[in-house]
Amino acid sequence: MRTIPRTTLMIVTGLLALLALVSFSPAAAQVIPCPTLPPCPPGGVCPLPPECRPIQPGVFTNPEWLKIAYHRVSVTIDNQIATTEVDMEFVNEGSGLAEGTFLFPLPLEAAVDRLIMTVNGLEIEAKILPAAEARRIYNEIVRQYRDPALLEYVGSSAIQASVFPIPPGEKRRIQIRYGQALQANNGLIHYLYPLKVTNFLSPRPVEQMSISVSVTGSDLISTVYSPSHPIAIARGDDGRSFRAGYESGASLPNADFSLYYGLANETISVNLLTYRESANEDGFFMLLVQPPVRAAQERIIPKDVIVVLDQSGSMSGDKWDQARSAAEYVLEHLNPADRFNLILFSTGWRIYSNQMEPPSQAVGAIDWMRGQFAEGGTDIHGALTTALRLADAERATTVLFLTDGLATEGVTDSQQILADLKTAARPNVRIFSFGVGDDVDALLLDAIVRDHNGASAYVRPGQRIDEEVASLYNKISAPVLTNVALDFGGVRVEDLYPRQLPDLFAGTQLTLVGRYRGDAQNVTLTLRGQVDGQEQVFAYSGLNFPPRAGGEPFIARLWATRRIGDLLNTIRLNGENPELVDSIVRLSVRYGIITPYTSFLIEEDDILSAEGRRRAAADFAQQARTLSGITSGAAAVDAAVAAGGMAEAAAPPPAAVPPLNALMPAMTATPTGAAGAPPVQPIQTVNDKTFIWRDGVWTDTSFQPDVMQTEKVVFLSDAYFALLEQKPELGDYFALGERVIVVLDGVAYEVVTE
Repeated sequence: MRTIPRTTLMIVTGLLALLALVSFSPAAAQVIPCPTLPPCPPGGVCPLPPECRPIQPGVFTNPEWLKIAYHRVSVTIDNQIATTEVDMEFVNEGSGLAEGTFLFPLPLEAAVDRLIMTVNGLEIEAKILPAAEARRIYNEIVRQYRDPALLEYVGSSAIQASVFPIPPGEKRRIQIRYGQALQANNGLIHYLYPLKVTNFLSPRPVEQMSISVSVTGSDLISTVYSPSHPIAIARGDDGRSFRAGYESGASLPNADFSLYYGLANETISVNLLTYRESANEDGFFMLLVQPPVRAAQERIIPKDVIVVLDQSGSMSGDKWDQARSAAEYVLEHLNPADRFNLILFSTGWRIYSNQMEPPSQAVGAIDWMRGQFAEGGTDIHGALTTALRLADAERATTVLFLTDGLATEGVTDSQQILADLKTAARPNVRIFSFGVGDDVDALLLDAIVRDHNGASAYVRPGQRIDEEVASLYNKISAPVLTNVALDFGGVRVEDLYPRQLPDLFAGTQLTLVGRYRGDAQNVTLTLRGQVDGQEQVFAYSGLNFPPRAGGEPFIARLWATRRIGDLLNTIRLNGENPELVDSIVRLSVRYGIITPYTSFLIEEDDILSAEGRRRAAADFAQQARTLSGITSGAAAVDAAVAAGGMAEAAAPPPAAVPPLNALMPAMTATPTGAAGAPPVQPIQTVNDKTFIWRDGVWTDTSFQPDVMQTEKVVFLSDAYFALLEQKPELGDYFALGERVIVVLDGVAYEVVTE
């Protein structure tokens, strides 16, 4: 998303703007009285004509002169006091002197103290501009350079310092250190860093980028969650600290860095986040449920584990060796009170023991398995029904099922297999499947885990079976609550994902998303489940589902991602359905979710009209029929992995980042070299809205050209700035460019040029 979400938390964020070094896009540079300057490649000779000197020394038309060698961020948070240290190195690869001003805008309600800035090791003076003065500077920049990028910060204060010039061929290392207080909201603490600032400084990828966050406190920490970046997490042994890290090389950031962590207040912690576009719309929520990171042995529910391994001839060789290693890992990591059994199947099936065995017998089972060879056919029905007959009604039972092929022996009809498994299974059984290679029946495996509250994983050619099995088993090895149910205390909730709540395991996190209607304050949410057959109840009070607009926009796109994934899976397993097709088209257009099956968002020129969506639905319906007809092969596994990944997504897909010289292509050359050509990536997301490039206008996909009229305002006119002052939230959307259509509270605002 282009904008940084404004929350009620006191969070520092900012944008680095080089006034007079480069404009925010080449389009802005075109308004400087030097339109005939040729593009200058990095390191090239770029003499500055004398007629340009009176305007601004060092103003050039090519921002590629400026390179960011590295952008490193180190954050320490001690009892909710965050200290952020930023270290960036700029390199002037042009032949002219680069001069400018360094701005650090702050969003509403942000508080900064202990600000320190150094340039090449020398401390410099920096001052905080009050909101009114910062607004004047922002507006001047927008008017002078015809670039609206700063509009999203109107109404905020800013930090200003002089850190330039940079002589040609030289470097400047800029270090910033600032502190801020982070407030808890519904038990969650939010830290945000404006990582996208690098995109405004140079269109070139940052050579090295890293963020390290170290958190300590006096309270136990539950949830650790980033909706923006894949992070590695290392927790401290005391349960009151953790480290999170992110790194990338030669990349352009597509989102600001966002990190949440929760304060534990129960054995199982619950944290709530909400979002609502307007008071007239239903809201979205995300519930983070965090069991203990480490549970004492007496709190871990004893379980039975049945490993079912495909021993058919197609498994011979490395696959069979890795499958046995995977089974060994599971048997060697049983909990003391667990029990196990082992089934190998091919043309028939072989059972290690006629009864469930304690962990002390695992060595014997491993020795027995090592003496077996892969040969014969594939009797999936016989192996799984045998495993289900071994299940004890009084104990939680996990079946780990691994196969590399289709059913070729015994009952081979998929529908009959599913029906017989439903008849044989007890409610306490969970089946987790591993499809090895691309020759598996992906529809059958996914249907099995759907019916038995498990999960499927696919081990693609070149991946190791034992590593995939070990990874999943580590997540499910310590159950702390089974048969989970939630009572939302009278709040009207719907479209929850995941649909079926899984068991809770120590060290794992359940992320639940859904929609809510109306509003409810001071709600008590009740979590129920079973431990050794005894019901356990946990109550969480003081939760709010607000009626007003605001919150965390990423929740809406995460919900849409999961819903599309769930609908795609339903089509795969049950066949094409017009209502499902229409829902996927509508969600994809509204929230900008692009998949191999929803590329109509880009390909359909008239997607905003009723006729355009009808054509998109017709095209997608044909794809859906093909999708539901493919059961095995690489295409079937690809579809299973893609849909499953969306249905279980922990974060929304990354927003597209168009190149800066494509934001206003009517005034400058795009990467294709033709003035007025469309941007390379014609999609943008701002908050929860999606904008597509249509006829030179960034157009909100909620705009309906068939039935809606626009309220026009001229770009950079007095009325334009007056509207922004009246409705500052429009700045987030107007920042897209000179021509924008956005729908806000039912009104379609259109920015036009004279």
